[in-house]
Amino acid sequence: MKIAVLKNEENSHLFAIQKESKFYACSSIPTLTDAFRLTLAEFREQVESSTGHEVNGELVAPITPEIELWGAGVTYLRSRDARKEESGVPDVYQRVYEADRPELFYKGNARRTRGTNTPIGIRYDSAASVPEPEVAIFINRFREIIGYSICNDVTARSMEGENPLYLSQAKMYVGSAALGPYMLPSWLIPVPAETTIAAKIIRDDKSIWDASTSLASLNRSLSDLVDYLFRCQEFPDGVILSTGTGIVPPLEIALAQGDIVEITVAGIGTLSNSVIKIPESP
Repeated sequence: MKIAVLKNEENSHLFAIQKESKFYACSSIPTLTDAFRLTLAEFREQVESSTGHEVNGELVAPITPEIELWGAGVTYLRSRDARKEESGVPDVYQRVYEADRPELFYKGNARRTRGTNTPIGIRYDSAASVPEPEVAIFINRFREIIGYSICNDVTARSMEGENPLYLSQAKMYVGSAALGPYMLPSWLIPVPAETTIAAKIIRDDKSIWDASTSLASLNRSLSDLVDYLFRCQEFPDGVILSTGTGIVPPLEIALAQGDIVEITVAGIGTLSNSVIKIPESP
């Protein structure tokens, strides 16, 4: 069982329960936003007891206009090393990796987030951009993790490497985030060591890079990330947090228009996106 968001003529963000190859409505949870307003116990009870009718629609990113998407950085050792390699000021990445306070940043919203099988973007003015395969956690208004999904935190690597103060431009632009294909309820997620994360870049039908890790390699606890994210912040409709990447392509690998990025997380599925170049005026 997984949670999907469908788009059809009646609802552009329909909450649906996916069982095998079919989707079913949940009358008590019309949209994903309504799920984020429930406690974890309420959410689980309503999902597991739902007997909704079968529904159809286009599978879209599991996010709604009310929900923000945030990101965490330098949460894996490999991410720390990669940031240090590409940066002109590597000390800041070492310091945040070792610090109590994590790196957190606003990544986007529903309008900027792509679903599976839709194009992600690389900036025209970045010499090198890379995918960042991550596990995203869905956090309700009560600070409880209700689900997990896959996020591709696409990053203009050369831009961030030039100066960390360019982070917002490197991370937040049209097509810089993909999410999905589903949300797995938190009570069904495998243990961290079994929550494997694998990614590949396909170019001209050939894999030019692939790597894998697991959620067990995360340097910070999820509860710690949630705690810092909610400090001095309000998320009345919940929030999605992408928890950082543990696999980063080497410096000689960069995304190009026409590439396909596939990210697979055990228990959730595969997020697949083609790559296009984003011009100065999209």
